[in-house]
Amino acid sequence: MAWCLAALLTSGAALGSLNLFIDGVLRDDGVSRALYSATMALLVVLAAALAVWQSVGPTATAVLVVLGDAVYVTVALTTTDPLLYAPPLMLLFACFAAAWFLGPRPLLLHMVLVVLACTAALWGSYPDPAALTVHVIVNSVVLDVVTLWVFLLRRRVQRLLTETQALSSTDPLTGLANRRWLVAQAPRIWRQARRDGQRVAALVLDLDHFKRLNDDHGHATGDAVLRAVAAALAATVRPADVLARTGGEELVVLGLVSDPSEARQLAERLRQAVSRSSAETDQPVTVSIGVALALPTSVDEVPDALWRLIDRADAAMYEAKRTGRNRVTVAAGAAAPRPRDPADESA
Repeated sequence: MAWCLAALLTSGAALGSLNLFIDGVLRDDGVSRALYSATMALLVVLAAALAVWQSVGPTATAVLVVLGDAVYVTVALTTTDPLLYAPPLMLLFACFAAAWFLGPRPLLLHMVLVVLACTAALWGSYPDPAALTVHVIVNSVVLDVVTLWVFLLRRRVQRLLTETQALSSTDPLTGLANRRWLVAQAPRIWRQARRDGQRVAALVLDLDHFKRLNDDHGHATGDAVLRAVAAALAATVRPADVLARTGGEELVVLGLVSDPSEARQLAERLRQAVSRSSAETDQPVTVSIGVALALPTSVDEVPDALWRLIDRADAAMYEAKRTGRNRVTVAAGAAAPRPRDPADESA
C-alpha cells in the first residue's frame, strides 16, 4: 500500500511539475506560482516518506486521499484555465487510491468531497449556475461511479483471495488443516520449542480397518466417520497444537511437550476421543497412534526435520497396528534420526 501510494504521489508531482515550465498555465501573480510549487514539493516529500517508512495505516491513507482532493482544488485555483489545465479527470488519482485502500465510511466521505472539489474547481469557469450545476453533476457522478465500481471489484477480489487461501490450507472434507498448513506452521513450533526448551512431538493417527468400513458401508459412511473423528480430535487437541489431515484416514498432530510421558498422555486422550466419536455415526471406530519426539536445534532445516519426525511417528504407528491396533506407541529417542538418503527418497 505504501509503495502504491508513493508511486501515485510521485506520478502526480511529476506530471503536475511540467506546468511550472509552460508559459500561460499558471496565474501571473507570484502567490499562485509559489503555492503551486509548494504543493508539488509536498507531494514529493510525502512520497519519499512513504518509501522510507514502507508502511501506512488506514487513518494516514484516508488523510492522503483527502489531501489529493485538496491538491486538485489548489491546482485548479492556481491555473489560468481550470477547464483546460485542471480538468476533473485529475481526481482519478485520489479516486483510485480511495477505492482500493479505504473502508466504506472514508470512501463515502471522499465521494462527497469529490462533488465539493468539482464545484470549487469549476466555479469560475461557468458564470451560469445551471451550467455549473450540470457540469459538476456530470463530472462528479462519473468519478464517483468509477470509484464505487473499483471499490466493489476490490471487495470481490478480497473475497476470492480469502476463499482461495482457505482452500489452499484447509481439507475440504473435514475442515482440518492440510499438509500445506502443517508445513507452514512448523517453523513457528520449532522456534517456540527452542525458546522454551521443549520437545516437538509429532503424533500420526491412522484409523483402524478404515478400508473395510468403506467397502462394507460405502464412502458416504466413511466420510461421515472422518468428519466425526475430525470434530472429536479438534475438540481434544490443545489450542497451540496443529491438527492436520495429511491424506486418506491419516492425521497428524504437531505440538510441544516437556517429555515422552506428556506426549503419551496427549495421544491417549486423542485415542479415547476417536473411540467416543463412534456415537455420532453408529460405526465403531478406533485409531492407532504413533508418537515421535525431537529436540530442535538452530541448525535444523525445518521442513526436512518435520518430515523426518513424522516418518518416525509413522513407523511407530505401524508398530501400534502390528501389535494389536487401537493403541499408542512411542518411538524411541527424542532426537531426529540421520537425514534421509536421496536414494531412499527416490524409492
